[in-house]
Amino acid sequence: MAVQGASRRDRVRQATLAEIRAVARKLLIERGPAAVTINAVAREMGMSGPALYHYFSGHEELVGAVTADFFRELTAVVEAARDSCPPDRRGSRLLAACRALRGWAIMHPAEFGWVFASPITSKRRPDSPRELAGRGFEQVFLEEVAELWKERPFPVPAPGELHPSIHDQLRLYADSTGVDMPVEAVHVFLECWIRLYGLLCMEVLGQLSFAYSDLEPVFEDWLRELAPKLGIDYEGPAPSS
Repeated sequence: MAVQGASRRDRVRQATLAEIRAVARKLLIERGPAAVTINAVAREMGMSGPALYHYFSGHEELVGAVTADFFRELTAVVEAARDSCPPDRRGSRLLAACRALRGWAIMHPAEFGWVFASPITSKRRPDSPRELAGRGFEQVFLEEVAELWKERPFPVPAPGELHPSIHDQLRLYADSTGVDMPVEAVHVFLECWIRLYGLLCMEVLGQLSFAYSDLEPVFEDWLRELAPKLGIDYEGPAPSS
């Protein structure tokens, strides 16, 4: 009976935690990031602010939990798109993952902005849910590019060509992620990621609306430019049904 009671309490707690995060997401979408506070979430749930501290120690922990949810959701979307292509079609898998990332960002601009376009003001803990989920998302792209490199190395800077500071920083990054690529290949990967990240942020935040009403062709042009950098053939998106 004691075991059953404890299990029931745990289920109730987990359900409440999920509801708290869902309410925080609703506030984010409807009112913006500043509206996601402990007291605001508590009011929406009919709880007191102090009662919510039984579930989250404070605003920072709540933000981290919600961010982890977004990362996990996005990772699942990107992995599903990637895995819809055969394992031996590495280029297709990577392009599909990039398109899935853009699709999620456009469908969820508030969530994308929360994760990717907000300053990180607190110290990152490597074992926090946010960091673990973020690394899971990162690995989807990093591992796919590492497989590309293993099968057919793409063009990279010559040894010694990178600035020593860049080389040392990327050596630390490569070691921390466990990626099996030389520093020069990691440099190319991050160059591509920065371009992708920057373009998506500008699109989702409306920073290019002064010139473009449809950025899909611009995104595809970027993928077409990315392909030879990673030694793959560009393939256009599948026709919509």
